Amino acid sequence: QGHLVEIGGGLVQPGGSLRLSCAASGFRFSGYDMEWYRQAPGKERELVAHINPPGNTKYGDSVKGRFTVSRDNVKKTVYLDLINVNPEDTATYFCNTPALNFWGQGTQVTVSP
Repeated sequence: QGHLVEIGGGLVQPGGSLRLSCAASGFRFSGYDMEWYRQAPGKERELVAHINPPGNTKYGDSVKGRFTVSRDNVKKTVYLDLINVNPEDTATYFCNTPALNFWGQGTQVTVSP
């Protein structure tokens, strides 16, 4: 059974930056697409970023140009770099292996002065 653990969330000021990490175990990480989602209170879970094994990426419209997804297949980790954040980025961020439906427990990002 696969396992995903997200870390790196916290409180950040508007305009600031943050790096989220998602460490994978229990499955062949290098062979699978990975995704980051986020969910704010009272809102639907939103796809933020997608990356395939070679590193090709796609982004949600609300984060294009500000967030960057990357992966290290040796470390079995996927990253999400958030820059120029704003209060609308406040949410719990989850990583996901779509083909296997593995989810992490999430990490909270709060953007506030």
